[in-house]
Amino acid sequence: MVFFELFANNPDIVRVATGQPLFSEGDDGHKMYVLTTGTAEVIVNNRVVEQLQHGNIVGEMGIVSPGPRSATVVATSDCEFVAIDEKRFNYLVQQTPFFATQVMRVMAERLRAVNQMVTPVEDI
Repeated sequence: MVFFELFANNPDIVRVATGQPLFSEGDDGHKMYVLTTGTAEVIVNNRVVEQLQHGNIVGEMGIVSPGPRSATVVATSDCEFVAIDEKRFNYLVQQTPFFATQVMRVMAERLRAVNQMVTPVEDI
């Protein structure tokens, strides 16, 4: 099963026009999203840190640890995202262990990528 197929029947579609944000850094985060159509950028501190395409998830931190968004996501073409709330997230984790593993893998890969962007501090 392809990861994004888990969300194929979810009716909660969010459409975002080119140049518009899906969400912005600091917004209240309580949903995650799967990009089903289009492309988007993840921006942290005015720096593009990731290019999203079909099947990518974003906003997963808001489900795992609700709080302010740590990034802005802007559509670089007209996009459609499937919104996943906490109830659906918990259902998917219980019914599809692969889903939980994939979300953790995405979070780990993003952390590694950001770690590579951080300038090392010289030893004292």
